[in-house]
Amino acid sequence: MSLTTFSFPTPTLFGAGALSELPARLTRLGIQRPLVVTDPGLLTTDAFARLQQVLGSANQGRTWWVFSGVQANPVEQDVMNAARACRDQVCDGVLGFGGGSALDVGKAARLLVKRPDFPLADFYRQPDWAGLIPFVAIPTTAGTGSEVGRSSVVTLTATGRKAVLFHPELLARLVILDAELTRGLPPKLTAATGADALTHCLESYTCPVFHPMCDGIALEGIRLIVEALPRAFRNGHDLDARGRMLAAAAMGAVAFQKDLGVVHSLAHPLSTICGLHHGLANALCLIAAMKFNAARKPGLYRRVGIACDLDVLRCLPKEADRVTIEFLAGFLTNLGLNTRLREQGVKPEHLDALVAQAVDDPCYKTNAVPVSRDDLRALYLEVL
Repeated sequence: MSLTTFSFPTPTLFGAGALSELPARLTRLGIQRPLVVTDPGLLTTDAFARLQQVLGSANQGRTWWVFSGVQANPVEQDVMNAARACRDQVCDGVLGFGGGSALDVGKAARLLVKRPDFPLADFYRQPDWAGLIPFVAIPTTAGTGSEVGRSSVVTLTATGRKAVLFHPELLARLVILDAELTRGLPPKLTAATGADALTHCLESYTCPVFHPMCDGIALEGIRLIVEALPRAFRNGHDLDARGRMLAAAAMGAVAFQKDLGVVHSLAHPLSTICGLHHGLANALCLIAAMKFNAARKPGLYRRVGIACDLDVLRCLPKEADRVTIEFLAGFLTNLGLNTRLREQGVKPEHLDALVAQAVDDPCYKTNAVPVSRDDLRALYLEVL
């Protein structure tokens, strides 16, 4: 058996109103001059107003700054600009506040605070990233789970493609999961981010890497999502559902330290080339990929079906897969997510570029079953 590392180290504060603990926690971490990294859309939200209230003003003895130049699909320039703001203001810590894009930029900016003007394309040629300034992650969406991840996904200048920057030093020193901060998330975005969390749990569970702890976390994450996401979608003020989704999103990201699968290799180019929201891209590709996997490995989704509270325990393997996949297809349909790529602006002329990038994406290499270049093209065509 190959060696596998089991790790669940991120300190996490969970509960509605947890943001109120932030000042005391910053003091414990030695952060006196934080930079808040976020996106421009959050600046006018109730969630950001709560952050402002908690952090206080200069008149109250608090000094902090905001960098809000994060794009929906972050690029290397976003990271460079955030790092420059951090250096210019002599900040001693970074607060990532927002969705996965803001958290990824906040994590990665610390690399360029340590090594200004370092090209991120050379990230893996630099083994020593010790001594990064501390990072606190405060998600306002329940999807990527980036808050508990040790990686950052950024489109690189040198390649024009998404890259995964992975290093334990990128881990947050503290995560705050406060359902109050997700209360204003619109239904459409609630659904798309929730589908991202669902895909993380599904793909990590079916990834063949041996990691039984992650398997258990992924299955419980699926159970939470199936129960809570429709409630959060229908009623954004349901704090119990919002909190469960925050937990499930973090669980999905903990679970995918196992690795992911073909859905993510299909989804990443859809964001880079066609500008699709990552969660939406996952949702649009998920059912086709599940059918592809199940046809080659019958019974793969039986325990997923059990997590969805389906009566599949005594079904034959193929029937258990069929029932589970049909349930999840209906689940996504009820969230407005089971549509076609062409309805989101993806065109046949994008296909060659999409396949070229998907082939270079590492996620499909740990898919539940082998995937070829022709398979990637066929899957795109199926959902186009």
